[in-house]
Amino acid sequence: MIDTFEQAAREAGFTLDDAQRTAAARLARLGAEVTGRRRFFAGPPPRGLYVWGPVGRGKSWLTEVFYEALPLPRKHRVHFHEFFREFHTVYAHHRRERNACDLAVAELLGDCRLLFFDEFHVHDPGDAMMMGRVLASLFERRITLVATSNYPPAGLLPNPVHHHMFEPTIALLEASLDVVEVAGPRDYRTDRPADGARSRFGTGRFLWPADPGQLRAVGLEPPTDVERRQLDIGGRTVTARAVRDGLVWFDFHELCGERTSTIDFLTLADRYDTWVLAGLPRLSTSDRDTAQRFANLVDVLHDRDTRLHLLAEAPLTDCLQGDALPVDINRTLSRLRLLDAA
Repeated sequence: MIDTFEQAAREAGFTLDDAQRTAAARLARLGAEVTGRRRFFAGPPPRGLYVWGPVGRGKSWLTEVFYEALPLPRKHRVHFHEFFREFHTVYAHHRRERNACDLAVAELLGDCRLLFFDEFHVHDPGDAMMMGRVLASLFERRITLVATSNYPPAGLLPNPVHHHMFEPTIALLEASLDVVEVAGPRDYRTDRPADGARSRFGTGRFLWPADPGQLRAVGLEPPTDVERRQLDIGGRTVTARAVRDGLVWFDFHELCGERTSTIDFLTLADRYDTWVLAGLPRLSTSDRDTAQRFANLVDVLHDRDTRLHLLAEAPLTDCLQGDALPVDINRTLSRLRLLDAA
């Protein structure tokens, strides 16, 4: 199966680096274990993988190639944010039952035997405790897990105030999965040919100083006061400066400065495929929670391949500097560098 990775890399215009080749070999071994067992679904599950490394090194690409090439019907691939949103919804239906977590996992995954989590990361201590229960339930159901992350298991829930709460789950991950690092020297996300294929997210723009003339030059008409409206998100509301067909326009402080959650961002991304976020400040002037919400929002829009026009008060690197920023701010910066700068 290693030839599958080599061929996919050639078709994408690059050659596997040493770190990618090592990960590809381990994925190929898992593929052989899965497809070579006539009684795979009845016997002990093959040992899963936790693939981690810096942004843009090809972790998600490797697992996507593996997933698509694997002739297995009972497999499922999902972004971590998406899975957790669905889990919370289903869990709420069972919350009064004794084994609510197990019932929710069973309802979501059914007879799945090979599960792929993209962008596995944990910041919220409440989510962390629930995720520990979810993982335990997955492994009890003999599901083989493949996860990608920017963190090693020991780096999850990095806030030192809460990290100790997640240590039992870290131990469970390390006991259940082989940990594979992909940390080659090249950031493939930003080091792409000028004429290469682009995602919808990458067709958005980073605009600074974002004055009305600059906005109109790229086809963005500044909103008027009469366009402001309240959008319902699960019984609460958030203010949009404008809604125009599939486009929604938000103010940074009104969206990220409030107690909006990743699930709220996912709900809004279901409705609108083009976003304008205006007023991005130097994040060093914002509190940590606001900066983390912004990082979560970029994750959601990138993973959903939603077009983003980001209007800033300073150049991008100036906006994303400071001591109190999320530990994964480099991932945010890497993703925002995909936007056209005007």
